[in-house]
Amino acid sequence: MERENQFIGQSGAFLDAVERASRAAPMRRPVLVIGERGTGKELIAERLHRLSNRWEEPLVTMNCAALPETLIEAELFGHEAGSFTGATRARAGRFEEADRGTLFLDELATLSMGAQERLLRAVEYGEVTRIGSSRPIRVDVRIVAATNENLPKMADEGRFRADLLDRLSFEVITLPPLRVREGDIDVLADYFGRRMAAEIGWERWPGFADHVRRQLDEHPWPGNVRELRNVVERAVYRWGDWEEAIGYVQFDPFESPWKPVVAHSARSIESVPSGHGMRPSGLDYDTVEDLRTAVEAHERAILEHHLGRNRWNQRQTAKALGLTYDQLRHCIRKHGLAERNGEAE
Repeated sequence: MERENQFIGQSGAFLDAVERASRAAPMRRPVLVIGERGTGKELIAERLHRLSNRWEEPLVTMNCAALPETLIEAELFGHEAGSFTGATRARAGRFEEADRGTLFLDELATLSMGAQERLLRAVEYGEVTRIGSSRPIRVDVRIVAATNENLPKMADEGRFRADLLDRLSFEVITLPPLRVREGDIDVLADYFGRRMAAEIGWERWPGFADHVRRQLDEHPWPGNVRELRNVVERAVYRWGDWEEAIGYVQFDPFESPWKPVVAHSARSIESVPSGHGMRPSGLDYDTVEDLRTAVEAHERAILEHHLGRNRWNQRQTAKALGLTYDQLRHCIRKHGLAERNGEAE
């Protein structure tokens, strides 16, 4: 199965989810795929289809959040000509298009209650009725649905039909977020990095500097694998030097000293004195038991970050940190960074 994105990972939590999808694939029953954004719900849906007996039939995808509520039902179930304003001709819905195949409903939780009721009938009886028609159409569709919402909680609150949830949850596959997939961040970063290096024509893959690997491992990854791919690919193409390990990575592409600031935010920023009352990112004061060691470790991390960002240009790094060139050289020698970069003392 050739895809731009493939299943890459070695952690037990990730492999368990993939194995469960593989075992559920031959079944005709519906499957719910639960996971945070960027965890690979679409890939699981495709795996469920490709490993099923329906693999030669259509895999039809519909993002339930991408259409206004007034069009969702017409998109799912189709409509007859003249059934509503703008319906100039009859149109088959996604259920009919997916007949004998698989229908993947992404962002399931955004369906209106009316659409949920019609979906319930389609799942229960294998029939759909186009809007504006009274004649039901038989369809043979295997449903795979995905969401990042807590559907049982929504059902308890009356925001999702409990009977529909019962019928769709024959199997529920919950994908683990990247932050709990032990060892997978390094594997994925290397995979995405090598792929980008080949895309831009690098002669070899230099890998990431140690401090960058630590930064990648410690990042919380709210966007999961999708975010990791963007961060890594952006770092590789910006680095532009295949002879030296990548020494800088930017997690927030919008971060800039020149980004627009709204008026009320500017006032709140001006009210905070620079460098005071601000906790360094990623530093947990409660875990500090040796102040000198903690300060030195944080100083070293700052040096590594700015040296990488400035491609080891020490004069630019000194300027960025408000140091003289000699002060920066002293800090580099103090932390043994010159030897790591291959400089002669």
